[in-house]
Amino acid sequence: QVQLVESGGGSVQTGGSLRLSCAASGFGVARKCEAWFRQAPGKEREGLAAISSPGVSTYYADSVKDRVTISLDDAVNAKNTVYLQINNLKAEDTALYYCAAAYRDWGPCTFQPNEYNAWGQGTQVTVSS
Repeated sequence: QVQLVESGGGSVQTGGSLRLSCAASGFGVARKCEAWFRQAPGKEREGLAAISSPGVSTYYADSVKDRVTISLDDAVNAKNTVYLQINNLKAEDTALYYCAAAYRDWGPCTFQPNEYNAWGQGTQVTVSS
């Protein structure tokens, strides 16, 4: 069973940066996608970035692609940590940030929440001026 635990959220000033971490465990050997989503109060869950492994490819939402970077520390083993670096934070980045994972045999990783069946509990990011 895949388990995901996010960390690294907090309060930051406008223009600052954060690096979120997602400790993942329980993977098998199949190709998988791991992604970061966020959800602000009253808004739909929004996909930000995704990464496939093994054979790493990265995917970014147009809305944030100039400010975020997704990476992971181990593309092969059952455990890894996926990172999301967010730069030039804005007030509208305030949200609960989730990591998610799913096996995907082929094709690009998507930003459809219903295609991911493992989720973390979320880490709060609050941006203020």
